[in-house]
Amino acid sequence: MTLHPNSIEARDVAYHMHSYTNLRAHQDSGPLVIERGEGAYVFDTSGKKYLEAMAGLWSTAVGFSEPRLVEAAAAQMRKLPYYHNFASRSHGPVIDLAEKLISLAPVPMSKVFFTNSGSEANDTVLKMLWYRSNAMGQPQRKKIISRLRGYHGVTIASASMTGLPNNHRSFDLPIANVLHTTCPHHYRDGRDGESEEAFATRLAADLEDLILSEGPDTIMAMIGEPVMGAGGVVVPPATYWDKVQAVLRKYDILLVADEVICGFGRTGKLFGSMTFDMKPDVMVLSKQITSTYFPMSAILINERVFEPIADESDRIGVLGHGFTAAGHPVGAAIALENLAILEERDLVGNAAEVGGYMQAELRRLADHPLVGEVRGVGLIAAVELVLDKAAKTAFDRPGQLGTQVATRLLDHGVISRAMIDALAFCPPMIVNRDDIDGMVSGLRRALDDTAAAVL
Repeated sequence: MTLHPNSIEARDVAYHMHSYTNLRAHQDSGPLVIERGEGAYVFDTSGKKYLEAMAGLWSTAVGFSEPRLVEAAAAQMRKLPYYHNFASRSHGPVIDLAEKLISLAPVPMSKVFFTNSGSEANDTVLKMLWYRSNAMGQPQRKKIISRLRGYHGVTIASASMTGLPNNHRSFDLPIANVLHTTCPHHYRDGRDGESEEAFATRLAADLEDLILSEGPDTIMAMIGEPVMGAGGVVVPPATYWDKVQAVLRKYDILLVADEVICGFGRTGKLFGSMTFDMKPDVMVLSKQITSTYFPMSAILINERVFEPIADESDRIGVLGHGFTAAGHPVGAAIALENLAILEERDLVGNAAEVGGYMQAELRRLADHPLVGEVRGVGLIAAVELVLDKAAKTAFDRPGQLGTQVATRLLDHGVISRAMIDALAFCPPMIVNRDDIDGMVSGLRRALDDTAAAVL
């Protein structure tokens, strides 16, 4: 890209420090500036149209520029543009939203605690569970188990629970009391000749071995995404969560379901916990709760978690935790309208039906010389890229092949995301079969273009 002086791109380079970006490379390449969105598509400043096959960041369930969400925000702005929930204060939208979320939960839940992002929510979960352990007279029970390649955010505690090396390097992470167990990716981590069932059994045994080596009375919880998102859209073997939950029950360890990506229909059911028959004690929700028209996240906790926390707040005199904008009335109003749209338009059903079509069409690419694996469920998928199918390897530098294909895919009008050498697909839940056909056609051309250059 040629950065013309005082252009919007040049001003971005001059003043804007980006997330998840090679900051030096960005100074040379500049940004892709998106100017507007419409449905499942966005448009850059030159007017070029792209299918947003990542729904922004896994998050715009109802697509872009939905008029009902715009009006919900404006109406609430006119009525009560801000209020907080400190010191027993409240307001109508947050009460309505809390009640709605409890009614939607796949297992009995007691209370909702609001935060502003998935990272804040997961950070808060760890802090609250430490508080609970102290309340229960178990000060030694402070460890949480996450998984390699799991993604739980970027604040200090949530980034520690994240199991990706680049979220730890040079940040002095992870912090103490955060443990990681095996990633449930059979394609990458299964042994030669090992069935998915045997793989799931081995991973449950790995988890139990970790618990026993650390001491069961030191482990308070395990956190996991029903389907791993940023770690590569890793769909666990069918019996994985059953086996894991059996181990957790054996040692009285809580289960935290990170539904930040999976929640509100992405897997073809309302929650990923329903897709995989998980019975969490804590659920973390964000992204599609407002279609990310407004920053919002929510933590659902059951009675088993809430009661000791409530007792401790009574003993101390206050629960000393909260955020200025948590449970924001505008965000709550948007969330309520967003959830109403999901229900009225049966977007969860659409995610199941069109998602099934997307999975089938992507799997038609499995024979391409650059495709090692296609995986996913509902409207979330990944295409693993390789140069050598038998060895399951790409270039020596991880991510180089993924970046090349993603860049060429952008040229063909489809926005994806390279997660090392896997491309993620997570389009808005309003997409139809024609949208998927365009996405898969663009991907095929990008793969062909890359194959011509590298093979």
